Amino acid sequence: MTDPLRATDKAHDDRVPDDEPRIVVICGSTRFMADMQEANLRETAAGHVVLAPGCNMKEPHKLWATEELAEPLKARLDDLHRAKIRLADEVLVVGDYIGDSTRAEIAYAQSLGLPIRYTHPEVAP
Repeated sequence: MTDPLRATDKAHDDRVPDDEPRIVVICGSTRFMADMQEANLRETAAGHVVLAPGCNMKEPHKLWATEELAEPLKARLDDLHRAKIRLADEVLVVGDYIGDSTRAEIAYAQSLGLPIRYTHPEVAP
């Protein structure tokens, strides 16, 4: 399977206009969901297309109310977020804490050569 058009390839592709908005993916612990929503607002106002977590499994919901529902959903959401990272031009890490999942997302983005910004640069690995 071929990789989708990567952010670094966009400038060399005739199908993508030079003035195409940057795509920013928000990463971080969902404990910072309110901060992610604020970052989404600010990035959108700055003219960027924003990709962000769509589920906060720390909040109760019937879609993940049991372990039998939650476990496979978590795996699907992790895969989905990696797909969002592949679509992005850059990553914005939100929050003053970086856990294992966010650290793995950062490493994945770095392996793709994506620039990474932090709302709290002091937590950058």
